[in-house]
Amino acid sequence: MGTDELYPPDRLVAAQRATAAAGLDALLLTPGSDLRYLTGYDAHAGERLTCLVLPAEGEPTLVVPRLERPAAEASTTTGLRIVDHPDGADPYPLVVAALDGPAAAVGLADRMWAEQVLALRAALPGAAQRLAGDVLRELRIRKSPAEIAALAEAGAAIDEVHLRMGEWLRPGRTEVEVAADIAAAIRAAGHVSVDFVIVAAGPNSASPHHGTSDRPIGVGEPVVVDIGGTMPSGYRSDCTRTYLAGGTALAEFLEYYTVLHAAQRAAVAAVRPGRTAAAADAAARTPITAAGYGDAFLHRTGHGIGLDGHEEPYLVAGNDRPLEAGMAFSIEPGIYLAGRHGARIEDIVVCTTDGVQRLNTTPTELIAL
Repeated sequence: MGTDELYPPDRLVAAQRATAAAGLDALLLTPGSDLRYLTGYDAHAGERLTCLVLPAEGEPTLVVPRLERPAAEASTTTGLRIVDHPDGADPYPLVVAALDGPAAAVGLADRMWAEQVLALRAALPGAAQRLAGDVLRELRIRKSPAEIAALAEAGAAIDEVHLRMGEWLRPGRTEVEVAADIAAAIRAAGHVSVDFVIVAAGPNSASPHHGTSDRPIGVGEPVVVDIGGTMPSGYRSDCTRTYLAGGTALAEFLEYYTVLHAAQRAAVAAVRPGRTAAAADAAARTPITAAGYGDAFLHRTGHGIGLDGHEEPYLVAGNDRPLEAGMAFSIEPGIYLAGRHGARIEDIVVCTTDGVQRLNTTPTELIAL
């Protein structure tokens, strides 16, 4: 797909309208997913200021370091005005000039560096600072057909890696050794970067964010493998499967894995427009609780995904936002028995006009290697 299809120029106009409707005079966006969403530019985050100045009315301006201007010109939406600053010059007057008038309130990138927030406060002393995410969230939360295609491409790429797990995951190898092979395969499958590799075996599988260790994988141990990366498009993958490393699994583990598998399938099936995010969470949580493992399900059922690995919507109790067609998120219930073992199953799904589409299509049953 072309850059203009995935990052259409009219997003800037839509963002300007949303900025005005929110009562802001401008958005000021430093490197991150919001900047890339609006311009296509995957800007380098550093001490040299890069900032998209997006006024509610008027011409947008991208302020960049002079040495990064060629990269910006090659990557940004056609027609975006670019101004640069040399090393040693104060770039913040360029931001003020791009506003073309006083500003009473501006929206700052949610993850802007504190030193930039404070410098902008000094440069615009009369402007209240709010979060740009409050404006852009509603634009980003529903994915376009091109974005869904990019997420599907990412899902297929990470599925390729899971299908090769038998090449690497076996008793006697350490989690770190297996993770190194997985990371190489993530890149080989088409990702430009590896975002995370969790290989959690035996008692480590009871820790949802374990990572890896030098501990050898034991015979008959469950191994949670949660992996993801970023594609050239900028869109992310994220998929978890639980494996059995040879031998025979404990009866207790098999019992709750059966519960978990059914709960994950039920939560996927529960996704449809109009159903709330909390209801999708409950679809996974209710059967797990009924089976006596409610306290062992330690986290929300899912998180949105796109240019960020975690973004809106979040599938969690209390979030009564209705799901809508185009929303993409994970369905990933888990059961974790502290100090003993655990399991998680995760698919990325998209809410469609009449139901749900799984973007990860490998089997979710327990996989014995």
